[in-house]
Amino acid sequence: MPARSLYFTGDGAVEVREREIPDPDEGEVRVRAERSAVSPGTELLVYRGEVPSGMAADPNIDALSGGFEFPLRYGYAVVGRVTATGPGVESAWEDRRVFGFNPHESHFCAPVSDVLAVPEDCSAAAATFLPNVETAVNFLHDGAPRLGERAAVFGQGVVGLLTTALLDDCPLDRLVTVDRHAPRRERSLELGADAALDPEATLGPDGRDFDGGESDRTGVGERIRERLGGPDEEAAGADLTYELSGCPDALDSAIAATGYDGRVVVGSWYGTKPAELDLGGRFHRSRVSVESSQVSTIDPELRGRWSKDRRLAVAWDRLRDLNPERFLTHEFDVGEAGRAYELLDESPADALGVTFRY
Repeated sequence: MPARSLYFTGDGAVEVREREIPDPDEGEVRVRAERSAVSPGTELLVYRGEVPSGMAADPNIDALSGGFEFPLRYGYAVVGRVTATGPGVESAWEDRRVFGFNPHESHFCAPVSDVLAVPEDCSAAAATFLPNVETAVNFLHDGAPRLGERAAVFGQGVVGLLTTALLDDCPLDRLVTVDRHAPRRERSLELGADAALDPEATLGPDGRDFDGGESDRTGVGERIRERLGGPDEEAAGADLTYELSGCPDALDSAIAATGYDGRVVVGSWYGTKPAELDLGGRFHRSRVSVESSQVSTIDPELRGRWSKDRRLAVAWDRLRDLNPERFLTHEFDVGEAGRAYELLDESPADALGVTFRY
């Protein structure tokens, strides 16, 4: 059987192309993929053609060193077995299950230094969530939650849920999450959130807003400030807020939810979608800080003690504890990739974790 690679070929279009199975060069291994995970936030931007033109896909990953021009291969969470080793690679790598930051494809070659051995007690499906867990770990490093703080997380996709789960391990005072989709809000409560809010609804009589309701009159940011409270009116709200929804409009609400001298960590990538912010009111005197967070780098303040290898080791440990495989809702043969992206694009309430099998 020839190798199969997934290509994004235009706005809303993907196709699987066949090619010869590659042979590894010196220092490389060849991997036969078992599973790969879709990263909905980033990959839907690519699928919709909402990525800035001329931007590198990821200069920190060799397999993604090109740009975002169609057609392109993309993805960065593949797990499979080593089926061949190139010159200079120890034979012990043969038949090892490994993880690779590689696009969606059935066979690929990579430097042995670029693949990670998957722990024996970790399934292929679970291992595909490693980048998501590492991203959540990075968010906590960047946000630095403190004892007794009040926190909010906008967006409860896979990364948002993992971030919520990690925050639940912290000695916070209270934790509030926000998501449009009821099943995701329910999951966040199961992971330890004290409240889960619908940004498009008012609170019901029981303080929960799972079933929607009237159009939101005050804004979810103000509702969070009222719910979390604080030592005084100005400091009311979240000390730490994460914006992980991928929706530019949510950033304004995240800032509004944050109290005086609080911090907003923006983990979303909006692509070409602009974010319109109202910074003329309370924000002007609030001293709220807004900071971007992206997993390809480490906070400069931590680089003396932390490396990507150390952070990945933490991610593997947390992956075992978090059991992210429970977030897997759909699995498709890679030949059905078009159906997978249509589902994620059109029915986000139904799809959460999506993987391809090979």
